Amino acid sequence: MSAPTDVHELDLTAGVAANTIADRTPIGGKVGEDEVVLVRAGDRFFAVGARCTHYRGALADGLVVDETIRCPLHHACFSLATGEALRAPALDPIGCWRVEQRDGRVFVREKLPQPPPAAIRRTQNPASVVIVGGGAAGLAAADMLRREGYSNPVTIISADADPPVDRPNLSKDYLAGEAQDDWIPLWPADWYAERRVELLVNSRVASIDAAAKTVALDNGSRREFGALLLATGADPVHIPVPGNNAGRVFYLRSFADSRAIVDRAREAKRVVVVGASFIGLEVSASLRTRGVAVDVVAPEQAPLEKIMGLDVGRFVQSLHESHGVVFHLGETVKSVEGRTVTLSGGGTVDADFVVMGVGVKPSIALAEKAGLAIDRGISVNEFLETSVPGIFAAGDVARWPDPHTGDRIRVEHWVVAERQGQVAALNMLGVRARFDAVPFFWSQHYDVTIRYAGHAERWDSAKIDGSLAAREASVRFTREGKTLAVATIGRDLECLKAEVELERSRH
Repeated sequence: MSAPTDVHELDLTAGVAANTIADRTPIGGKVGEDEVVLVRAGDRFFAVGARCTHYRGALADGLVVDETIRCPLHHACFSLATGEALRAPALDPIGCWRVEQRDGRVFVREKLPQPPPAAIRRTQNPASVVIVGGGAAGLAAADMLRREGYSNPVTIISADADPPVDRPNLSKDYLAGEAQDDWIPLWPADWYAERRVELLVNSRVASIDAAAKTVALDNGSRREFGALLLATGADPVHIPVPGNNAGRVFYLRSFADSRAIVDRAREAKRVVVVGASFIGLEVSASLRTRGVAVDVVAPEQAPLEKIMGLDVGRFVQSLHESHGVVFHLGETVKSVEGRTVTLSGGGTVDADFVVMGVGVKPSIALAEKAGLAIDRGISVNEFLETSVPGIFAAGDVARWPDPHTGDRIRVEHWVVAERQGQVAALNMLGVRARFDAVPFFWSQHYDVTIRYAGHAERWDSAKIDGSLAAREASVRFTREGKTLAVATIGRDLECLKAEVELERSRH
C-alpha cells in the first residue's frame, strides 16, 4: 500500500519507525477518525489531539518545548503528558492517546481517559474569592481556581450586560460577519452553574473596604471576600465631538458595542473610523469585508508607527488601501454634523456613522478610592498582588515589574490578561507564582495576521528580515543590542521560537 500523500492522513495505529521521528518535531496523523499529533521528546513519545482548543490551530505546525507543545496561532501551551492547557488563551485540555514501542516502531493506541486533576499546589484556602470584572482576566482566574480544586465560593461581578466574551473577535470575525453570536461567549451559560461560579452581570462595585474585606455594589448589596481580584480592564477614551451627531458616534469595547455597529453597518454605505490603532484598523478591515466604504482619520504619518515602526506602518497602510480604505493622515475630526464629518484640515467626508478608536485608559477609579497604590494603572508586584495583601490585579489595569525589560509595564493584550488571571488565581491560593510570561498578541487585517511576542515601548532598531510586500517577514525590535520584541507576518513558527528566546533571556 502506498504512503498517504498528506502527512496528516498518516495512520498512526500502523506504527512509525522510531528512527524516523525527529526529536521535538511533531508528526500529524490519524487514529481512526481522530486527528492526532505524535511527538518525540528525548527518549519519550507522546500522542495528543492535533487541534488547539482555542481556535483549532494545527499543533503539528507548532513548537515543542521540553514536554509541552505550543499552538502557532495564539501561543496556547499544552502538556504532552496530560493534555492540560498550561497557558491561555486555551483553557480546555487536548486529548491524549496511549503510545506503544515495539520492534523499533512507535504505535498510537487507544485514547486515554482524562487524567485526574494535578496534585493540588495551594497552601491557602480563602473563605471566598470575589472577581471584579467580567473580561479575560476574570474568567481565566475563575477557571484556574476551579482547576486547582478550590471549592469555596467564587463570584464574578461584571458591569457588562453580557457574560464574559471572546473580545478579540468583536473587532475581527464577528464584526466582519464571519462569526455567529453563539461563538462569542467564553463559557456556555450552563458552565457557570456547573463550576459553581456566581456571575453578576449589569452590576458595578461602588467601593472596596479592604480592612473589612467586603465590596459594596451600587445596588446596595455587599459581598465578603477572602481574596479579591481587580480585573476592571480599560475603558475607551471618549473625545467630545462637536456637532449634531446623536446616534452616529460609536465606540467598541463590549459585545453590545459590536452588535450596535453590526446593526448600523447592515444599511451603511460609508463609515469614518477615527484612529489608526489596531482596533481602528481591525474595525476598518471588518467593515470593508462587509462591503462598507471606510475613511480612516488619524494624526499619525503612518498607522501603527509608534508600535511597529514606519516600514510596518506603511505596509499596513498599503494593505488597507489595496482593499479600498482611504486614509486622512495628519488630521483629526473637528465636528460631526449629521452625515458630514469635518476634518481639522478643513475638508469634509460623508459618513453614515463614525467609529472612534483612539485608545483606552485603565479603569483605576475603584482601586484609587480604596487607597491602593496607583502608577498609571494599579501597581502590583511580581505575584500580581497590590499594595494591600490579599487584593490582586490582572489584565489591562495592572502595571507589573517586567523581568525582561527591567521596566514596570502595563499591557493591553487579551492573552496577557488571561495569563495574568491564571497566575493571580494561583497566588490567591498561596502558590507564589511569579508572572514572567512574555507578552503576546495578534492582529488580523483581511488575510494578513501580525503576531507579536515581547514588549518594546522604546527601541533603537527595528530590523526587518524577509519581505513585507511578499507578506513573509519578521521584525526584530532591539534596544542597546538587546531584543525586546519580535513581530512576524507569515512566519508563525518563528514567532513561537522568538517567544521562547525571550523567555530564556530572562533568566
